Amino acid sequence: MLKKLCLIGLIVTTAACAKMDHLGKAPSFTPTTQSPERVAMIASGLPDVEPPKRSSDRASLWSGNQTSLLGDRRAVNRGDIMTVVIEIDEKAEISNSTARSRGGKETLGIPDFFGIPERINRGQPEGASLDSAVDISSSSSSTGDGSVKRKEKLTLRVAATVTDVLPNGVLAIEGLQEVRVNFEIRELIVSGYVRPEDISRQNEITYDKIASARISYGGRGQITDVQQPRIGQQVVDMVLPF
Repeated sequence: MLKKLCLIGLIVTTAACAKMDHLGKAPSFTPTTQSPERVAMIASGLPDVEPPKRSSDRASLWSGNQTSLLGDRRAVNRGDIMTVVIEIDEKAEISNSTARSRGGKETLGIPDFFGIPERINRGQPEGASLDSAVDISSSSSSTGDGSVKRKEKLTLRVAATVTDVLPNGVLAIEGLQEVRVNFEIRELIVSGYVRPEDISRQNEITYDKIASARISYGGRGQITDVQQPRIGQQVVDMVLPF
């Protein structure tokens, strides 16, 4: 019991400290000093060792590196930046209905059995008889209805940074965008894994080409706090078994 009380106290204290950040002021931005994006940009990995150029290559106007006029500027290395395009327009509707009914009735009577019921009926109180010794009836029914209806539409664009290059060449990306309006911060977080060949020439990639995509769109601030249940109510909902 003591462990549960300590856990509840820790949860309440943590939630209260998070809300103290924007008590009487606008919520603070997330520090970027230790973000995975900044770390990837600072420590971008070992540079690729290029073979020495031939004399004919030095005299050529063509260069395939990213800084050249006609070079490929798509994100391929750790610390590079790309644009993630999120255009979600989905609609789902599911409806189920079930019904079941069952009924049964059994009647057993022994009006004549070697005269035994007649003799027994004589000794029974008035109105009692073995003419209908057993009468059983039962019935059951159940119905169920279920319906799911969902519609989502979201159009966003966010810059993401290549945080790691996996051994098979797949890029791990992560992006965070925060916009503060008055006393409310809107947060957009995206992460996942992309193939370099899925990145367009405009250095963009759509969300449906991101493996293990994690997209979060929400906010924090005074308005969000008002819309959420109080800390005590959340604790009670978590503890009560009913």
